[in-house]
Amino acid sequence: MGRLPFLIAGCALIVAFDYYCLTALLAVFKTWSDKAKQRFSIIYWTISLLLIAGIFAGIFVNIFLSLRAVILVAFFLLTGCKMVMLPFLLVDDLRRLLIRIFRKPETATAGTDEKPHTSAEPISRSAFIVKAGLVAAAVPLTSLTWGITSGAYDYQVRRKTLILPNLPAAFDGITMGQISDIHSGSFYNPKAVKGGVELLLAQKPDFIFFTGDIVNDMATEMRDYQDIFSKVKAPLGVFSSLGNHDYGDYHFGKEASPAKAKNLKDVIKTHELMGWDLLMNEHRRLKVNGEEIGILGIENWGMGRFPKYGRMDLATKNTDDLPVKLLLSHDPSHWRAEVLPKYPQIDAMFSGHTHGMQFGVRTKDFEWSPIQYIYKEWAGLYQEQHQQLYVNVGYGFLGYPGRVGILPEITIFTLKRA
Repeated sequence: MGRLPFLIAGCALIVAFDYYCLTALLAVFKTWSDKAKQRFSIIYWTISLLLIAGIFAGIFVNIFLSLRAVILVAFFLLTGCKMVMLPFLLVDDLRRLLIRIFRKPETATAGTDEKPHTSAEPISRSAFIVKAGLVAAAVPLTSLTWGITSGAYDYQVRRKTLILPNLPAAFDGITMGQISDIHSGSFYNPKAVKGGVELLLAQKPDFIFFTGDIVNDMATEMRDYQDIFSKVKAPLGVFSSLGNHDYGDYHFGKEASPAKAKNLKDVIKTHELMGWDLLMNEHRRLKVNGEEIGILGIENWGMGRFPKYGRMDLATKNTDDLPVKLLLSHDPSHWRAEVLPKYPQIDAMFSGHTHGMQFGVRTKDFEWSPIQYIYKEWAGLYQEQHQQLYVNVGYGFLGYPGRVGILPEITIFTLKRA
């Protein structure tokens, strides 16, 4: 319950913000009758307060995941639009404040009975500025709504050729799939999720990687989707790793507790029940026609506030004889921070985590997202000397329940010797 004071303070701020926006809207539509304004105010506050109550319920009560998703969608859209409108309201209020400060009262003409005019009269809001704010708010509302209705489940298959000079002949031409960042607690359309799984399986990869964040916080988030992802199979196996969200730190806190430990145990069990081979600071030998390569997987290894549970020393133990080593590590920052300087034997690393910020531009010849100012490697294939990194922008979504420009990804690699 340590988060409760912060949540209450946040709600108080939202209510104050809502009041500020409502007064602006009512001031603009002066032709409305008092009864119409009263009705609008009731509807406005009913929606706002129900959404706030829904956010609290989603945090503290075990409500249906689909209902929680609907609440988050509505809250995100409305709050986003209000935030776009806010600068216009502030500019108008600043304008009116300056007028009050610098307008001088007119004095009465000497020898006449004319009464002086003063600036004490309330200055009405500029309808033009506020309506401009409403028009501006409609732009992100349109694009964000499109990102929810069209972008959230618009799975894209991206094909890459991965050149590995030491690749054994038996693996030359073999295919591998990768998905990442399922975030099952954010889903609200099981049919669409199933469609993405079917699209992955239609590519018929020989083996598959999942690189972390199967849930947002709780293992129970997978209850409506476990059967769907259990269908993710491949002839040579499905190998998985944990991401920063899988440990429950954002729900239980960073301190150890029995509830947190049980939740992690349940997350691990989910991988097992789906038939996925979860690698926690360990490796597997993948064999084809008597030849082998190494599949290594570590727990989350992140920078800054993200947890460092990964142990490369354990994952690489007894792998010196393997000609090629492929690493599953959720956070791409791990590549530059530890893999490049300390583990030159890793041929390729596979990550997720960034989501491409779920917003940006991604074409064949051009990629841009605000996330690139935080992560140097944020989407696609990177190489330094003989070592490579691929960052998958994710299968699911978190926070904003959609994607604009950076669409959900299914990656298919063809492994080649040259």
